Amino acid sequence: MFAAAIFDMDGLLIDSERPIMAAWIEAARTLDIELSHHQYMQVVGLSTIESEVVLASFLGGIDAYRHAIEHVRSQLQLERSDGMPLFPIKAGAAEFLEALQARGIRCAVASSSTRRQIQVCLGSLDLLHHFSALAGGDEVARAKPDPALYLLAAERLGVAPADCIAFEDSENGARAALAAGMRVVVVPDLKHPAAAIAERAFHVFDSLHAAVPHLPTWFPTAEATGKLM
Repeated sequence: MFAAAIFDMDGLLIDSERPIMAAWIEAARTLDIELSHHQYMQVVGLSTIESEVVLASFLGGIDAYRHAIEHVRSQLQLERSDGMPLFPIKAGAAEFLEALQARGIRCAVASSSTRRQIQVCLGSLDLLHHFSALAGGDEVARAKPDPALYLLAAERLGVAPADCIAFEDSENGARAALAAGMRVVVVPDLKHPAAAIAERAFHVFDSLHAAVPHLPTWFPTAEATGKLM
């Protein structure tokens, strides 16, 4: 049914959205600004550059943003060198990736984070070996919900977009995958998708663990399809 799987990273494979949001809210308070949960949700799924523009508008300008991001980096210890994971892995992610690997399915990451951030975060969790290709937000001109990231990931896998299944936690990410011509499985993190997105999704699950039983249907073996090896 599908030939490859393409994953978002933040909020889907790694539990990064909550600690990052908490760090930004705390950073805003150092500027005597109350950054609300609702305001922060507007940057979820955006590229680093787009997030900078939105957050700077909430914080009072680029200088305030630069002050805040230094505080965020300090809070999250993004420069740590002790080899410990930057963020914990999401429930079911390792199991799902291992099951895909066992079936010989090629996988890619299509994340709004930079390519370097993808490498660091997934490398710290020993997950990089599951992926044949990476596509970062700094490698495309337009961020999600534009399909550019997913199209780039499919191109690097050498698989037609229609033959890929995408996995996302955010509405913008789901829209990007759909616009690329892919089926999308939504695993919500900070908020449940709007009805319009949920209705267009292939499936909506609470975790990637719930998706494991569907693998034989999504990626049938040669024996199951009656094809010769």
